[in-house]
Amino acid sequence: MQSDFLIVGGGVVGLTSARALLQSGYRVTLVERGTVGREASWAGGGILSPLCPWDYREAVTRLALRGMNQFAETAAELQDFTGIDPEYRRSGLLLLPPCRAELARQWCAQNQVALKSVALEEYVLGLNGPGMLLPEIAQIRNPRLLHALRKCVEMLGGIILEQHEAQEFEISGGRVIALHTSRGKFGSDAYIVAAGAWSKTLLGEHALHMDIRPIRGQILLFKFDVPPFQQILLKENLYFIPRRDGHVLVGSTLEDVGFDNSTTVEARDSLLCRVREIFPDWREQKPVRQWAGFRPGSPDNIPTIGRHPRITNLFANSGHYRYGVTMSFASAGLLLNEIEGKAQPFGAEEYRWH
Repeated sequence: MQSDFLIVGGGVVGLTSARALLQSGYRVTLVERGTVGREASWAGGGILSPLCPWDYREAVTRLALRGMNQFAETAAELQDFTGIDPEYRRSGLLLLPPCRAELARQWCAQNQVALKSVALEEYVLGLNGPGMLLPEIAQIRNPRLLHALRKCVEMLGGIILEQHEAQEFEISGGRVIALHTSRGKFGSDAYIVAAGAWSKTLLGEHALHMDIRPIRGQILLFKFDVPPFQQILLKENLYFIPRRDGHVLVGSTLEDVGFDNSTTVEARDSLLCRVREIFPDWREQKPVRQWAGFRPGSPDNIPTIGRHPRITNLFANSGHYRYGVTMSFASAGLLLNEIEGKAQPFGAEEYRWH
């Protein structure tokens, strides 16, 4: 049976796009080059906010805020439907100095985001001095979210094909007529590229001005008997994400090294050095794991969402850079509105495919 939509990419953006389409009554097939949910979506930390939103363009924060506002309800729906808890938790985000305090206060006031000045020693043992707390910022456990989304898509009737590497689109008369993969050719009424860092490579000349490239990020994982703090901590571009079970994720690097997903001693040592500057008593605390993933880097962190300007049945939902999980449900909504010709909830011109 031919699908209404064939989605290329089984990360969080591909899965949320599939969920939105299936809930609207469409037939959906999703093809994934490896295993669903094992690339950038799995590798990321799961902070549901741009790290310092006042540092980003409005097109980024507009989409991120909409996604953030949808997460609590959607995570609960996923848990009710699939029985899998994505571990959504409003842990708060604690900013360690140096902070751009006045800019942060202005942005939070304009966007109705809670922010308060705090004493660090009241939140984290071993720290002292002034800090800033965004108490409503939440986190998600990425692997659990991806398990829930996969099960949801399958329960809704979506077809997931793993180990099917997309190779090229067959195009004729301004339309895609088939997708060629490592395991055969597949037809569909329409096609969606949600292949993250691989999107531009897959599209070749049809990418036009889409500028997406792989940016490697490396993360360290620590394990404590009990969580050493409750809030997400952020010092400049270094974050600490505490999980309920005592794990703490620390990251991450930004490396423009192409499709090389190896971990490096240099990144490990650099992260450890910065960790121990903040927490000298972690000198004997060894990371239990290190991993790397490819963010789909894009100019100014702005994704491409919408219809191809020349190929009528080809769409994109890709290039979310560091915030694919945060933006995922909102991006799926924008894509669905574009497909169905419905009004967008806000100006979406900056996400268009050019």
